[in-house]
Amino acid sequence: MTKHRIYTTSVASVYVHYVAKAERKGRTKAEVDEIIRWLTG
Repeated sequence: MTKHRIYTTSVASVYVHYVAKAERKGRTKAEVDEIIRWLTG
């Protein structure tokens, strides 16, 4: 059984996309960092 792509994707590779989307919606990089810290503990 092959692994799904989500299991081999690093956080670093999607982080820039999260920041870009947040900035498009009027949020800041600091807010993205805060949410990621909250989610990951």
